[in-house]
Amino acid sequence: MEEFVNVYFFGKKYEVPANLTIMRAMEYAGYQLMRGCGCRNGFCGACATIYRIKGKKDLNFCLACSTKVEEDMYVATLPFFPLDKQVYDIETITPDQQLMMQLYPEVYACIGCNACTNACPQQLNTMQYIAYAQRGDYENCAEESFDCIMCGNCSNRCPAGISHPQVAMLARRINGKYIAKEAEHLLNRVKELHDDNKLTDDVKAIMNLSEAEVQNLYNTRDIEK
Repeated sequence: MEEFVNVYFFGKKYEVPANLTIMRAMEYAGYQLMRGCGCRNGFCGACATIYRIKGKKDLNFCLACSTKVEEDMYVATLPFFPLDKQVYDIETITPDQQLMMQLYPEVYACIGCNACTNACPQQLNTMQYIAYAQRGDYENCAEESFDCIMCGNCSNRCPAGISHPQVAMLARRINGKYIAKEAEHLLNRVKELHDDNKLTDDVKAIMNLSEAEVQNLYNTRDIEK
């Protein structure tokens, strides 16, 4: 027989299958997710969630799409968290430390509490990439924050009011525009895409594959190190 666990969504108790993620368990319980989560035709990071297990003091941060329910789990999803998003022209900015001081001066108010890192569902070293941003080290900031999905959990817990995802986005844009070496294979692929016949042939070839062949093509693809 299928195993069930007791969970609490917004204070109300539900009995749900133990093998479900929080997101699927909420839908099983009758909730209709309307916030545009990534796997519901929206954007990744929208299912930022906090939970606590009955009898334990720890407050946990996660993504509802990838975290399984547990017995006596108390769940509350986070509303949209307003991040400070500065406007800039990537074509005209000067990628130095002064730019960070001008756009996101709050990074220099970091007190080193590490709440941002502890809240990250991606297990990123968030406080470290903010330290890189403080020094204007955009390359390392971009690398350290590469897997950020902009859920806002870090900023939600930050006493200094830092908009970590936006700081990281700025660093990755600067790195891509001014620092990282051009990828020759990518440039060649862009040129190929301008050739309608080449693109059409590739699409037709994929369309003629079976589902199993498409899955195998994806699983055995070359991944740049």
